[in-house]
Amino acid sequence: TSCTLGVSTSFWEMVMIAKALRLVCVGRLKLPCWKEASDMYEKRLGRFRKLQITEVKDASAASERERSRIEGERLLETVQARDLVVVLDERGKDMSSLDLANFLDRADARGQGTTCFLVGGPFGHTDEVRKRADFLWRLSALTLPHELARVVLMEQLYRAECLRNHVPYHH
Repeated sequence: TSCTLGVSTSFWEMVMIAKALRLVCVGRLKLPCWKEASDMYEKRLGRFRKLQITEVKDASAASERERSRIEGERLLETVQARDLVVVLDERGKDMSSLDLANFLDRADARGQGTTCFLVGGPFGHTDEVRKRADFLWRLSALTLPHELARVVLMEQLYRAECLRNHVPYHH
């Protein structure tokens, strides 16, 4: 096949033109069911683009506010100035799966930095994390455990890649 750059490339080389994504999550997946689901979607996403998962240590502070502050600082330490930061937050904007696919198209076209999705801990994000966000995304109107939110995010990223690459998955 020939891509728009006029260079002969294989299908898989064209697919990997998509930029890498980074998920930055508070804590590790503790239950085997979440770990298995995460591993499955990480492997599936690997067909389309590189995915880096960074887990920052969850805080053991006494108060919820202090815990969120510490975790927020740890999340922010992982992103660079040029990164496109998407914060999953209950105050964010709703997106459909097709909206997410279009968002990833625009993020790839941006041509700088890495698109980073920040998943907070059980007490959510601080105002400082929200201020750093280039986009606030409400994954659901429901309250989800942060481990489940991470798996749902990965499934939606996989679904968006299937839409972008015309792979039958989304109905």
